[in-house]
This record gives sequence, structure tokens and C-alpha cells, in this order.
Amino acid sequence: MICEKTGAIHLEADQFMVDRNGDYRFDGRKLRDVHARCETECDAYLSAGQAVVVSNTFSEIWEMQAYLDMAERHDVPLQIIECHGQFRNIHGVPDDKIDAMRKRCQQLPDRYR
Repeated sequence: MICEKTGAIHLEADQFMVDRNGDYRFDGRKLRDVHARCETECDAYLSAGQAVVVSNTFSEIWEMQAYLDMAERHDVPLQIIECHGQFRNIHGVPDDKIDAMRKRCQQLPDRYR
């Protein structure tokens, strides 16, 4: 919805786990690569002057650090939207993995609130 209203590019690592038929296929072995690709594409769009929305699951600050650095390097405004509440698991992530993510979830530093 934000992208539709603003014309921003939407990126998320999950986009790079979609097969040729358009079906989502999670492969944990590809996580590092798909996140790196998401970061690379974000940087390229920002370099081209395009607004970008990244919707990944960031449970720890280090997971978003590359994007924080990009926003600073490109001198673009940064807005972080935190989701609170219960949301449906659309990718079949096992409950124990979701619980582990919840337990390690870090609060955003005040400067990003």
C-alpha cells in the first residue's frame, strides 16, 4: 500500500525465493544470498534516486544495519515501521523458529523510533 501511494520500489528477500512458476519456495540455504541480493538491489535503486520500501523480518538490529548505512550514505530519510500483534504465517515457518525470533527480537534504538 505504501508503494502504491508513493511510487516507491518494494523489495523483500522473499521475492528472491519465488520459482519460475511464481511459487514461493523457501530454502534456508539461500537466506544469505537472497538477503544480499535484496541489499544490492536496494542500494542500486537508492543510487538511482528511487524511493525504496524494504519489508523483511528484522528481529535484531544487525539484520537491518546495511539498510541503515545505505540511508545515511545516500542521505535519504529513513522510516522504520514496526508490526505489533499477531500475524498469519504465510510461508510455513515452523513455530519453534518463530518463537526463537520473538525471543531474540531487539527494541529499536530511540533514534529510529
